[in-house]
Amino acid sequence: MAENTSPAQEIAAGYATEGSALELGTVLVDGTCDPEAKVRIPFATLNRHGLVAGATGTGKTKTLQGLAGQLSDNGVPVLLADVKGDLSGLARAGESNDRITKRAADTGDDWTPTAYPVEFMSLGEKSAAVPIRATLTQFGPVLLSKVLDLNDTQESTLGLIFHWADQRGLPLLDTKDLRAVIQHLTSDEGKADLKGIGGVSSATAGVILRALVNLEAQGGEAFFGEPEFDPADLLRVVDGKGIVTLLEVAEQSANPKLFSTFLMWLLAELFEELPEAGDLDKPKLVFFFDEAHLLFADASKAFLERIEQTVKLIRSKGVGVFFCTQLPTDIPNEVLSQLGARVQHALRAFTPEDQKALTKTVRTYPTSKIYDLEEALTSLGTGEAVVTVLSETGAPTPVAWTRLRAPRSLMAAIGPEAVTEAATASPLYAKYGETVDRESAYETLSGKINATPPASPEGAPPPPPADAPPPAAPPAEEEGGGLFDKVGAFFNSPLGKQLTNTVTREVTRSLFGTRRRR
Repeated sequence: MAENTSPAQEIAAGYATEGSALELGTVLVDGTCDPEAKVRIPFATLNRHGLVAGATGTGKTKTLQGLAGQLSDNGVPVLLADVKGDLSGLARAGESNDRITKRAADTGDDWTPTAYPVEFMSLGEKSAAVPIRATLTQFGPVLLSKVLDLNDTQESTLGLIFHWADQRGLPLLDTKDLRAVIQHLTSDEGKADLKGIGGVSSATAGVILRALVNLEAQGGEAFFGEPEFDPADLLRVVDGKGIVTLLEVAEQSANPKLFSTFLMWLLAELFEELPEAGDLDKPKLVFFFDEAHLLFADASKAFLERIEQTVKLIRSKGVGVFFCTQLPTDIPNEVLSQLGARVQHALRAFTPEDQKALTKTVRTYPTSKIYDLEEALTSLGTGEAVVTVLSETGAPTPVAWTRLRAPRSLMAAIGPEAVTEAATASPLYAKYGETVDRESAYETLSGKINATPPASPEGAPPPPPADAPPPAAPPAEEEGGGLFDKVGAFFNSPLGKQLTNTVTREVTRSLFGTRRRR
């Protein structure tokens, strides 16, 4: 340690940056906060991902609110899942009081009340916010299996059912479409189709059907349908501030796996859609994955491998992901090892399991000469955290007991009326507000089952389908039009129509089984 350099200043030296950085707070040693000893995360390393963890009531939500506000101020869009409905205050400027004034002095923050551009969105239509939907074809069998809590065998079967629908050009837009496909395959009319899929038993198909009906009974069908959400709408910047998208999920409390898996779908869509970006001065989007333990609970090995691969690769697309949960042990080691920033709020050690989790957490931090980490992690006050991040050179920073900055937006909910007003005024409301129910697998299969064509006289050709177009007139032999006429005649021929249908039916699926946009 250099002469006249305090321990707090020595720690802060490891957080010095040349480029712009997100300010977390200031170093605290022996109960004293040094406003000049800054703790920060370089914007250039935010796509190396992070973890915000801590027990209930330790200040995680306010940490997320403060991070989101700073990101927005710097032109970086943010997605936050508002699990408890506490984050709507981001849309309003904060209100000063003695505690905020004291916190600002401790953290060297020139605190100014600030409101941010917020989009209020929700899964389905039960909330006043703008509804987000995805078609089942786009969502894919892998993620849907997680929502339906299927085992590996049932997941494979669902994948074969999706493949059958893909190959026959049957759009699976909502749950009634998938229900109709399964009912068809398990009916007398569909026995040949079911046998043709291979390896699919009617009993397993029946289990999937019952799981789907249970999802509908819990209100999950409201999420699946059209118009389908375009992830590009998360990447907007308004007047130099990144849009903060708040995803209300309180209505999905009965089925938490739905919203956690939906967040993974969004991440997978961003991975497929965004071009390679390389190293950027700041990310294109920061994605906060709240209640992350719900995503990993009871997940299959294949599902965890896909999450790990997506987290590894999406940083090259300029997207940062922060997992938020109570215990670091909620995150699988393979994923935890990919997280460069750690903001650990207080942990409790009331039970032997808690003590074991605490010991494991301490081992994941760099060695500290200044703090007893096991004691520190159980002694942190509200709004304090043990922090280590990646420096601009990619090396871990020293462990810092940090007093975190106060959010500049309102630290309270703004009420449902205000949310409704903001949502209906959004340009996204006109785009996603009304459900569209176009013809899909349900209508196609219902028509096929219910159709009863009249008998033709003996020896007469069968009548054309009711929706068949009238016979095409012979092409005119006009000068210069022969080639176009021949091309048109080909695509109107049976062979041309078959080729067109084959190309239209082809569905290419990504790592998570989601449909790749083409």
